Amino acid sequence: MNYYTSIIALSIMTLAVLCILVHENGRINNSDKKLFYTTYLIIALSALAEWTGLKLNGVQDIPKWPLLAAKCADYILTPMSGCAIIAQVSRRKRWRKPLIVLIAANTVFQVIACICGWMIQIDELNRYSHGPLYGVYVAIYLLVLAALLVEFALYGRKFRRQNRVSLYAIITLIVAGIAAQEFLGSEYRTSYIALAIGAALLFIHYSEFDQLAKDDKLHEQDILISTDALTGLLNRYSYARTLENYDESEKLPADLCAFAFDINGLKRANDTMGHAVGDELICGAAECIKRVFRKNGKCFRTGGDEFIVFAELNREKAEEAQKRIHAEAAGWSGKKISELDLACGYALAKDHPGISAEKLVIEADRAMYTEKKAYYSESGNDRRTR
Repeated sequence: MNYYTSIIALSIMTLAVLCILVHENGRINNSDKKLFYTTYLIIALSALAEWTGLKLNGVQDIPKWPLLAAKCADYILTPMSGCAIIAQVSRRKRWRKPLIVLIAANTVFQVIACICGWMIQIDELNRYSHGPLYGVYVAIYLLVLAALLVEFALYGRKFRRQNRVSLYAIITLIVAGIAAQEFLGSEYRTSYIALAIGAALLFIHYSEFDQLAKDDKLHEQDILISTDALTGLLNRYSYARTLENYDESEKLPADLCAFAFDINGLKRANDTMGHAVGDELICGAAECIKRVFRKNGKCFRTGGDEFIVFAELNREKAEEAQKRIHAEAAGWSGKKISELDLACGYALAKDHPGISAEKLVIEADRAMYTEKKAYYSESGNDRRTR
């Protein structure tokens, strides 16, 4: 029993350390902190109840009621420990009422059963044995354990497949510790050391993957902030950040190429067919740009029908990309309009030594307007209608 006492003491000390870690963790909100504290307290009290029952078992110079009370507390708190862990990993409110009803019913039943001798029977040597209704407690115990396994499986769905292995390893450890005590004999008192270690590992898992979830959420928010809602391209905010990043470098990459795009005839389409057609043209232009620069370019929508792309290309590849853009636009067809014409211009950093990224875009824009001027000249359309 001295060895078992040391195990219980270490288990409770582990739970106390966990309480300190929870208190010091600023990322955990107060509601979750209370849940952690409650779980650790119930596990600790349950361990103490079992330890007290074993210590008092067979001690003849004390009355029967302390042993009876200890075992009653043990049978109340043990299922409660499992329910507390379920509440810790579950965020679904529908579990709360059934768990509360189960714990309340078990508490009332255990108190009545202990008084009536249904659950625990104590002989003249002050030694306890299981009563005729001990199977009811076993059924409740197994029900909580089954619910715990189901909840862990559902909880694991929140994580990526490769992150679930650690979670399932934790529940395996807890179940193995409980099973060893229940099936290998009374000398194997492993339940609470397994619960304490499992609680510690759950806290590590919670902290690690809660932070990953927050990082993913921040990444999603960054995508929303940086993405144009209509086209899915990077937006003007992201474009400004990219210019700042280039400005922070000593010089631009030698093979950096800036492309500028504009839709020919967009204003005429808006005025004659409506803005829904104009939006379709803008989305069509974005699709064409993505097809050409998906692998090696950063594509931005910087205005209504204005697009910028940064890509690392030599002159030959840049000319090829310009031809591909015109081919993609010529082959594009929408639901409301079937024609799309893009003006395109580019500028190479190596042709403008010491130039900034913003000025390189201005050079690309000039080249684009040269092409745009040729389009209006050849088509005879009024440029003011774009």
